[in-house]
Amino acid sequence: MRIATPPWTPDSGVIQSVALEVLLNGPISRSDIARRLNLSQGSLTRLSTPLIESGLLIELEERANSHAGRPSRPLDVVVDSQHFIGMKLTEGEIVGVTTDLRANVSASASASLSSREPKIVAKVIGRLVKDLAKHVPSVTALGVGIGGLVDEHTMVTSAPFLGWSDVPLGPMLEKLTGIPTVIENDLIAFTELEHWFGAGRGLDRFAVVTLGAGIGYGLVIHDEIVVDADSGIGLVGHWPIDPLGPLCSSGHRGCAHSLLSQFAITQAASSVHGRPIGYEEVLDLAEQGDPLARRIVDDAGRGLGRILAAIANLNAPERIILGGEGVRLVDVASDAIQEGIRADRNPRAHKIDLVTTPGDNTEWCRGAAVIAIQRYVLGRRL
Repeated sequence: MRIATPPWTPDSGVIQSVALEVLLNGPISRSDIARRLNLSQGSLTRLSTPLIESGLLIELEERANSHAGRPSRPLDVVVDSQHFIGMKLTEGEIVGVTTDLRANVSASASASLSSREPKIVAKVIGRLVKDLAKHVPSVTALGVGIGGLVDEHTMVTSAPFLGWSDVPLGPMLEKLTGIPTVIENDLIAFTELEHWFGAGRGLDRFAVVTLGAGIGYGLVIHDEIVVDADSGIGLVGHWPIDPLGPLCSSGHRGCAHSLLSQFAITQAASSVHGRPIGYEEVLDLAEQGDPLARRIVDDAGRGLGRILAAIANLNAPERIILGGEGVRLVDVASDAIQEGIRADRNPRAHKIDLVTTPGDNTEWCRGAAVIAIQRYVLGRRL
């Protein structure tokens, strides 16, 4: 049996919609909430009163209302009323953070993995949860992001980088920690972070592209993330870019993974320089004018530009958000990226709005925390 946690709001109807509007957009005036939810002022007062009386929402100091000329008291959530832990599970390390209701980080920690055996990994996660929990009064829920396929937010059906198949990680962690736990593909979690609290907040449609060990792609349309049974396989990594390019591990020639992954870039640079070169050094050399590194980085940049053009052409997103541990490529290869976009996009089309995010593990962990936050505030069973 899954561990239950008390609901965030008294019901899952319009009252929940009011609370969610404040969580995502607060501090916010009552008139703005009423307009967004198509409610009368009287209905909003009736719905918000029990939320204020219960302490879930608070009234802030009065401020001038630019529309009516009368002061209003905006509503906000008590962000420190609940705390969450978000974790990113990698091949050799676990990174975690504690957050509030808006995924603001209050503490972070990490632990190395000496084994990929599920029970050992779960124990390491359990110890890290215990360490992080010391920084907050209590933990409402735990979210774990993993690169692979996840079923029902509990079962890791496939995680090749760990050699896992059908590992019930969620129940294992709940038994160890006593905390309601949700497992999710890390790219989905990262996309939901941008959807609720990041650069995609308030947009009708946007896309996410992550660069690193693999190439990730997320899409939100009409306020809903697009997911299916294949989400987590990393299909965009095999998007064809250069028919004469190198082969990837799956035998695809010139695909995104073979040109844009950190491994592909470092392998190419190490080969031409005759010595091992790390990813950051490749980018440093390119910035310093090394011709070989510059060519490799610009080839990758042009390939990325072509992917961004394809996304824009097919989905018409208002914004494309780029992240992941390899995101520095976006700055170093900016001219080449624009060249790749121009190669596949009508010159009359509007300029693609590109936004980059920090390329550290904290953002992945915040994404995992957001999955836990969503499961809690939307009233889904944890």
